[in-house]
Amino acid sequence: MPAYSAPDGTMLAYRSLGQGAPVICLPGGPMQDCDYLGELGGLTAHRRLIMADPRGTGMSAKPEDPASYRCDRLVDDVEALRAHLGLDRVDLLAHCAGANLAALYAARHPRRVGRLALITPSTRAVGLEATGESRLRVARLRRDEPWFEPAFAALEAIVAGAGGDWQAIDPFFYGRWDAAAQAHQASQAGRRNDEAAAVFGAEGAYDPEATRAALAAFPAPVLVLAGEVDLNAVASVLAEFAGLFPDAKFVVQQAAGHFPWVDDADRFVAALAAFLG
Repeated sequence: MPAYSAPDGTMLAYRSLGQGAPVICLPGGPMQDCDYLGELGGLTAHRRLIMADPRGTGMSAKPEDPASYRCDRLVDDVEALRAHLGLDRVDLLAHCAGANLAALYAARHPRRVGRLALITPSTRAVGLEATGESRLRVARLRRDEPWFEPAFAALEAIVAGAGGDWQAIDPFFYGRWDAAAQAHQASQAGRRNDEAAAVFGAEGAYDPEATRAALAAFPAPVLVLAGEVDLNAVASVLAEFAGLFPDAKFVVQQAAGHFPWVDDADRFVAALAAFLG
């Protein structure tokens, strides 16, 4: 895999998939390698995807300083990758927790971003959070599924703070809990760096007020894509997130969960190709 040096000397790896103008892809987790993104449903037919393994994940080295896993400090890794690729401006695509990093990068380096695509994004960096009741409301849309009753009971326990079986709620993260979704979920086991994930959103990582102010002046086009039945990144919250940008398009992919390229690759790729060009 090709690699580049972060400012602190940590060697970071990435994969290049497809042809065309590059798009840097930031995975979620947080702090999970990029393998679970696959080819994003076939987006490689339209753009060259630069799949970046965050420090301490996948083929990227672990840093000497574990505090460098914090989200705001990872902005320098993205900037180093842009420079390594020799790009004056770069299109960014981020999924889930990776959207927090993308938002901080956009706030700090607004003129370095051509287009910004945020896929079922986490919104912690801007201080937005779904309520437990809003998550339950989305979950109830799945009441006709054969797996619903035990999964919903587990979700209620988690929302109530009474613990609960996190594995039992896996079906809620996909639009269809079929063999493809189950295989995708299973493939992610053990791929997150838990030490890094614990630091990613630690105290000091986010300054929501400052980030909101910076994004209010962000000059580039933005796409915020939500999944209709995603209880992790609730569509109503993502609509509010999109409203923080002066030039944002908000799209809800019907019958999609947290991984919309798995649920309906054709619809996902059509939306992203139209936005990214």
